[in-house]
Amino acid sequence: MKADAHALSALPEGVTPGKDYYERSLTVALLRARESTMRRFKRYSDAQNLTLPQWRVLRALADGEPLDAGTLCQRCVILPPSLTRILRALAERGLLAQVTCNDARRHMVTLTDKGKALFDSLVVQSEDSRRQIDEAFGQEKMQTLLDLLNELREITERLPDLD
Repeated sequence: MKADAHALSALPEGVTPGKDYYERSLTVALLRARESTMRRFKRYSDAQNLTLPQWRVLRALADGEPLDAGTLCQRCVILPPSLTRILRALAERGLLAQVTCNDARRHMVTLTDKGKALFDSLVVQSEDSRRQIDEAFGQEKMQTLLDLLNELREITERLPDLD
């Protein structure tokens, strides 16, 4: 009981505990929006036996520019150990290939023709879902949301660490 009382006293002034406090949580709202949105696209990756992180890697490489592992981790929001497994799985399927690089420490990869064809197919298949979301939410609101989310990310990355 003491822990509950302490938790309640830790709430900012004017914030009441309960459902509204939880429902208006930034982290919960972001997670729910992500899950709801990704559910509309997951069926396309599932049909191709791809995980969503694998699809993100294909997407990052789709413009044809070879990328190194560090850049892929950053762009795809994937931790290095997970990326290593993803790259191995995609290479085993013939979807990407290693590219020679002047710096032997850098692991550069690019999509193969098979990988590009799979990505192109996924884009075509999922286009209706993307369009439905844009139309239902509004293209202008979607652009504003994307701008605000990118701005929020940039701001939070500049904040001092809590450590």
